[in-house]
Amino acid sequence: MIMKKLQLLLNQLESYIPDFEKTNTHISESSVGWHTEHSLLVLYAVINQLKKSNPDDYKWRFNFKRFLVQTLLKKIPRGRGKAPKSVQPADEITQAHLINKLEIVRNSVSELALLKSKNYFTHPYFGDLDLKTAIHFLELHTKHHLKIIEDILRD
Repeated sequence: MIMKKLQLLLNQLESYIPDFEKTNTHISESSVGWHTEHSLLVLYAVINQLKKSNPDDYKWRFNFKRFLVQTLLKKIPRGRGKAPKSVQPADEITQAHLINKLEIVRNSVSELALLKSKNYFTHPYFGDLDLKTAIHFLELHTKHHLKIIEDILRD
């Protein structure tokens, strides 16, 4: 069920690939393609960290920023964070590249079902996120960029 939500979000990202070159500097300095690729890079990186983590090392700790974003706001505020270099698109973005990356990420998402609940990844602001919390973060993050894409295309 959880993977289904991520797959639906991937379907939405896919629907915007034909508009990858479109921009609107009133909304974002980056193109639809940049937001699409960034979202895919984050999904791929987080899932890889989850797969590589040792569930025995996971320790829950309260994190106010995580609580605020995931529980109270239930969305990521715009303009508050900066994407780490590792999840910033580096190359020229093409439609073929985005389609290829999308398929790779779809396969990664399906692997989430094989992980243990204490697999985790460390977020730069939110600390260690176990599997369920990490998936929730991925949903919020992807929705955040989908909303930006929709706003770019609306104006």
